[in-house]
Order: sequence, then structure tokens, then C-alpha cells
Amino acid sequence: MDSCIKKGFNGVVLIADKGKITYERYTGLASRHYDIPFSKASRFHIFSVTKTFTAALIMQLVEQNKISLDSTISAYYPEYKGEAGKKATIRNLLTYSSGRDLKEMRELIEAYSTDNYPPDTFITKFCSEKLIDTPGKKFDYNNGDYILLGKIIEKIYGRPYEEVLREKILHPLKMSSTDYLHHNDIIRGMAESYSYQDPQFYTPTNYYMDNYYSAGAMYSTPEDLLIFDQAIFNHTLLKKATVDLMLTAYKDLGEVAFGFWVYPKKFGSVNTIFAERQGGGFGNHSNWVHLIDKDLTFILLANTDAVDLNTMRLKIIAAYLGQ
Repeated sequence: MDSCIKKGFNGVVLIADKGKITYERYTGLASRHYDIPFSKASRFHIFSVTKTFTAALIMQLVEQNKISLDSTISAYYPEYKGEAGKKATIRNLLTYSSGRDLKEMRELIEAYSTDNYPPDTFITKFCSEKLIDTPGKKFDYNNGDYILLGKIIEKIYGRPYEEVLREKILHPLKMSSTDYLHHNDIIRGMAESYSYQDPQFYTPTNYYMDNYYSAGAMYSTPEDLLIFDQAIFNHTLLKKATVDLMLTAYKDLGEVAFGFWVYPKKFGSVNTIFAERQGGGFGNHSNWVHLIDKDLTFILLANTDAVDLNTMRLKIIAAYLGQ
């Protein structure tokens, strides 16, 4: 397994079989400034893996009959001024198919690197454009759909997203090394971020984690993400019927499900069902795979973009499966 970890990888690989860790290896430096290696005390930016937590919070509301997947944005967030408000549904937001003009993805520097915007301001400024596609008809990956979901969660609970996240997921699951991150927070053990331009690394500067909000503002560890993984796939956080709904892939939307992509995958002679979630930004990368039919979990977290985790994970999974 060690031979599958590419030269230049900085981070951790964790493998678990039915929730029990069978392999875990930390490699490289958490801080290049102070030559600090990774350890179990290290924390990682997980960026868009945050979206799966947001999807789980929405599915909890579905179980409580406090939200309908086929109700529109405006039903829960009447102040929203975008054209999608009365046309795009919660289901559309969960599957990146709201049809909005994605200003927050087109104007990345202004959206994430120039100022720290409160969620309402960010939504008004970047997520309230006209529709360019019919909701539900086209997959178009973005952050804004999940930022809107975070705001809807706030509206229903009447409390900030981060408070709901802690109360409904992090504290019940005892995920003590996971939380919501603000740009000026000092977090013990937080790995520094590095982008790679051959032949050297550099430190990305001037970005505001707060603006990623419910689409990407969390940090975690591989052990904590395994706790979340098992809570979902063993139906302790959500009922089995709810998880089945969450993991139902929309084939016409690129196999996307709610917070995951789910599709059949073959490794040599071994067939499996792949549920995956990725995240990345400013050098950080996270890659989480659960083989649904085998209850195998693979978590790769890195603080650099020097290695393609998509390629590395496939080699690791194939080797673990004996292929």
C-alpha cells in the first residue's frame, strides 16, 4: 500500500473496513515554515466535503417534515431575490441544477479573495442572477446552490448554520476535531496550505474561508470523517430510507446524488458501488470514497496540490482490493 502513495504527496491516507481502521499513514509536512510533520493532531481544510454535511442537515429536516425536496427556495427563504427563488427547488439545489447564472464561480477572486461577506450579502451579490437554464435540466457544479441551502437551514432553525451543524451532527457524533472555520480563527494543529508550481511550493494568500460558508468552510481529520462516514452509511445519523434517497444518483445529471456522486465502478475483476465526495481549494485537497456494497472507506487529505488525488486513490483502492 505504501508504494501507491506518490512521491510529493503531503497529507494522510486512511482506509477502514466496516469502520475499523486497517491502514493509516501520514506523509510530509503540515508546516513548511517550521518543518512540522503531519500527525494525528493535524487538522485539514476539507472545502467542498462541507457540502455533504449540508446535505445531511437538509435530509434531517426532510425526516422531520420541516422541508420538502420539491418546494422552491422562496418557500423557506422569501427574501431571496434571484430568479431561481420561485422556480428552483431544494432538490435542484442539492443536485447543482438550479439553473442560475453562476456568478460566484465566474468571479472567483472577487467572491472569495477581496472581502469577508456575511451570507446574506454574498447571496445578494453573487448568487441572485437570472436563470440561464431550466431548473433540474442541467448539472452545473457550483458553490452557490449549497450556500443557498445553508441559508435555508438558518431560516428554518432561526440560528446560524455553524451552530446547527454543531448541534445536529458534530456534537452528537463526538467529532471533536471538526468544526466550521472563519478566516481569522487560530486552530491548533491546522495544516498550512500550499500550492505547487514546479519546482517549488508557495503559500496562497488573501482568501476568506467565511465566504465558502455551507459549501466549503469546514476543517476535519481523517478519523473524524470516518465517524461521519459510518454515521451515514450505517444509518445512525439518518434513517435507512433517507440515506437511500440521499444516495440515489441522477443519471441525467452526471450521477450526482445529494452530497455525493454514486455510480458503479470496476477494479480488475471486482465490481463495486462507488460513493465519492471531493473538496479542494488554495492547495488543499480532500478525497472521500465509500464502497457501498463492501463497507470500505478511503479518505485522502492533503495540504498541497502537488499530487492528483483522483489518480492516487484509484491505485490505492485497486491495491487494497487485490487488483
